[in-house]
Amino acid sequence: MPRTARQISKTHIYHVMLRGNEKKNIFPDEKDKARFIDIVYRAKGSNGFCLYAYCIMDNHVHLAIKEQNDSISQIMKRIGTTYAIYFNKKYNRVGHVFQDRYRSETIENERQLLAVIRYIHNNPVKAGICKKIQEYKWSSYPFYVQGIKEQKKLLEYEEILSYFSEDKDIAINLFKEFSNQESNDVFMDLKEDKDMLDEKETLEYINNYLIKENIPLEYLKQREYRRERDVLVKELIEKSQLSLRKIAEILGINRETVRKINMSKEPSL
Repeated sequence: MPRTARQISKTHIYHVMLRGNEKKNIFPDEKDKARFIDIVYRAKGSNGFCLYAYCIMDNHVHLAIKEQNDSISQIMKRIGTTYAIYFNKKYNRVGHVFQDRYRSETIENERQLLAVIRYIHNNPVKAGICKKIQEYKWSSYPFYVQGIKEQKKLLEYEEILSYFSEDKDIAINLFKEFSNQESNDVFMDLKEDKDMLDEKETLEYINNYLIKENIPLEYLKQREYRRERDVLVKELIEKSQLSLRKIAEILGINRETVRKINMSKEPSL
């Protein structure tokens, strides 16, 4: 089944998220976070893309990016591949580092851009890692509010601050106020695992689904039950804490099949 086509931004600006494979920690220590940020800057290079914001968490990353010379797919492939090579070599492992494809959503206007920057910078607060965004050093927030020498790496901060005021000091203060405002803006993020089914609850959910549909588990492998299989897989991805691999293992179907179902819009007919 073909992958779902991505939405194309008219402004070329995207909110992008990368997640660790099987929800695992992909930044075991601070040096890994620092390396990822360095990889992003290197990929940015000479007009490769604009970087408006980032936040590096333990098992996922948020970026606000504007395409320039490179497409979003080229940008994310370069970043993801480079970090995966580094990570696998450092930790003497093989296999995927990131879960499936990167996720993205379009940002179509100035209001959305400012809101998503605020959303990205507040990720650690939302996760309970810190109480204030200025306490977290693995985001781009310090570039906007502090006179640090590496600010030259994120030249886009000047464009964002100019939306608030032409006077830099005033703009910084207004940006701080804006960033700390409570907001109901909803953007792409990780599902809250605490509100999702654990493995025991997932097994019960599967059993109830099979009883309702009046089919044995092994029938999910048969072509005539593809639609029931796809519906169940999508519900498990949406409602459970389980990785794609674990879902495939429990249902007794191919992991690649689960991945393709996850990328599709509708269940198979």
